[in-house]
Amino acid sequence: MNALEHHAPIAVVSHLRQLRSRLLRCLLAIVLLFIGLFPFAQTLYTAISAPLRAFLPAGASMIATSVTSPLMAPFKLTLMLALFVAMPLILHQVWGMVAPVVYRRERRIAIALLVASVTLFYAGMAFAFFLVFPMMFGFFASVTPEGVEMMTDIALYLDFILALFLAFGLAFQIPVATFLVVWAGMIDVQTLSKSRAYVIVGCFVVGMILTPPDVFSQTMLAVPMWLLFEVGLVASRMVSRRGTACNADFNREADTA
Repeated sequence: MNALEHHAPIAVVSHLRQLRSRLLRCLLAIVLLFIGLFPFAQTLYTAISAPLRAFLPAGASMIATSVTSPLMAPFKLTLMLALFVAMPLILHQVWGMVAPVVYRRERRIAIALLVASVTLFYAGMAFAFFLVFPMMFGFFASVTPEGVEMMTDIALYLDFILALFLAFGLAFQIPVATFLVVWAGMIDVQTLSKSRAYVIVGCFVVGMILTPPDVFSQTMLAVPMWLLFEVGLVASRMVSRRGTACNADFNREADTA
């Protein structure tokens, strides 16, 4: 047995131990955040349901159609909130596993993309909560047939908004995804720019898949996705030009030498 074969099992065990350690840190962070937030679970649910309750008729309220809903809905909300808040730490632990195999020049770009990804995910959630939800629930309330009262179940409402939070958070990753495919050389900026019409159609298709089956929600997701694609396209152009300039300088120095 040569030295490489001898050290291979040791390296695997070391990586597995590191993976276990990082997973435990992530789990511990989520548990601690959950414990800290759970005493405020009812208050958190009241806050998260405010966009809908603002459009309920006078005297109307949300309902619980299951015996366990008054407990489980705030419990689920607190757990998901703990996961969302812990996301930067989770991604930091993932980066800790990946960083050793990333070149130093690429680390700066990777860190910037990681920070941008987390920021955009939170921005997508904030966009949904502060802009989309009030407009969407106001629209739903305005088209409610006469004689019908909005009496939304608290568990169904939570599932609905969590799905939208995830959809908008993922949709806001488009600039990062656009930059990555250009940076990795999978496609060039000119091709992406010429494919704009297909991208717009794709945005509406994704909006149709990720949002509830109404045109309003689909449009509110598809339009920001298209605009974010344009942002990613601009960033990709800037990086592409900078890379071209760097290559030109390198070739000039090589010719001079």
